[in-house]
Amino acid sequence: MERRMEILRAIVEDYVATHEPVGSKVLAARHGLSISPATIRNEMAALEDEGLIIQPHTSAGRIPTDLGYRVFVDRLSTVKPLSAPEKRAIDKFLEGAVDLDDVVARTVRLLAQVTHQVAIVQYPSLKRSSVRHIEVISLMPTRLMLILIADTGRVEQRILDLASEMSESTLSELRSKLNAQAQGKKLASLPTLLEAFEGNFAQPAQVNVRNVISVVLEMAIERNEERVVISGTSNLARHAPDFNESVHPVLEALEEQVVLLRLLGEAVDEMKVRIGHEQEDKKLQSTSVITTGYGPTGDAVATLGIIGPTRMDYATSMSAVGAVARYVSRFLQEEI
Repeated sequence: MERRMEILRAIVEDYVATHEPVGSKVLAARHGLSISPATIRNEMAALEDEGLIIQPHTSAGRIPTDLGYRVFVDRLSTVKPLSAPEKRAIDKFLEGAVDLDDVVARTVRLLAQVTHQVAIVQYPSLKRSSVRHIEVISLMPTRLMLILIADTGRVEQRILDLASEMSESTLSELRSKLNAQAQGKKLASLPTLLEAFEGNFAQPAQVNVRNVISVVLEMAIERNEERVVISGTSNLARHAPDFNESVHPVLEALEEQVVLLRLLGEAVDEMKVRIGHEQEDKKLQSTSVITTGYGPTGDAVATLGIIGPTRMDYATSMSAVGAVARYVSRFLQEEI
């Protein structure tokens, strides 16, 4: 069985590198398998019976099936580590990002450049984020600016007109108590945490404080739409021969936000690889998708990944996706 799996690995690696069906003589010569071409042919026949490789046409070598890629990926004990120059390039690419929009824009371009595939990055979800700081700024005696900063770098702000003037001392007290109550807490928990919060203040200020809390909770509520950005669709042209009939169905699918969100799935820490017919969308069944979660505190708050043909260098691509996710997570923790 191990010898058969070694032959499958060699077929996958050769086919990814050459885009040519792989024959027994080539495997024997190129991979030093220490077995005869006849033995390799027998093992290839067994792999074909198991549905792991197919012969695209008579007298040709073999190519991996979706199931063959799946077995290969599941047996990857290690992924190719990034080189020191590649790590420095990732670090430098993110250096100088000024806000979350900038981080996401840089990340999606970086992923596309590193992997030569289509890159997809989801904005951090508010419902999975925590409060970093709430700022309350007086613009006029009866007008405030409220700013909610999440640990993921997301920033929400609102203008609030008060029913009556708020003194500087009350404003300072409000800011202090609000942050003491909310900092480090999940945004989703704020409705419970801030229930009856106005009771901490004297009666004349309670109406204004209640209105402030109402706006803070409005900012903390997840918007209906999730934001996803994409880069590198031109890379699909480089892989056009890999798609069964045309690259156009793939491009059409990538134009739909709901498809992208489904591809990214729930934000989880472990890496996921979906290959070929494992895709729900028929337009994408000639592709593979590699995704993983990222977040500033060790908990995934969003997902990023790549999409490309099933004939993909999985070890290198998985390494790149994982590395970029780790760098972005660390960058959000330290900088934003």
